Amino acid sequence: MRVILAWMILLMPLLASAGGEAPAAAGAVQIYKSDEAYEDVIDNIKMAIEERGMLVSGTLHVSDMLNRTGPDLGYKDVFKKAESVEFCSAVISHKMTQVTPENLVICPFTIAVYIKAAEPEQVYVAFRRQYLAGDSGKVTQEIFELLDGIVKDSIE
Repeated sequence: MRVILAWMILLMPLLASAGGEAPAAAGAVQIYKSDEAYEDVIDNIKMAIEERGMLVSGTLHVSDMLNRTGPDLGYKDVFKKAESVEFCSAVISHKMTQVTPENLVICPFTIAVYIKAAEPEQVYVAFRRQYLAGDSGKVTQEIFELLDGIVKDSIE
């Protein structure tokens, strides 16, 4: 039964994708493409988080750090622009930690918005699929639906 549930969780986004273009196969990262402007997508994500009663705890300016340090470390720029928005849900955090306290490490959730240096006109949005400890299928699906809903609301 758990194997079937795990496969259902992995396949749900492929069956229910709407709005932006989803990846061809489900994996550890859920990726969408957006036709919206980069700044609009970032603002929309923050607004969608707040509309769900949560607070944005931070915005990480990933491309600034990577592009600043890359030349000294011998790496070329991967991103034209990239930011990650962090937030957490008290309700979901309680549910996760009720399953097992170790699930505390899942928060904060992160949604990344980026433009690849090699594709300067395409905006991408991505988030990690969460894999929780314990008998957590129901809350794992709830987390996916939360993250996926925020992204879809932000790029449609």
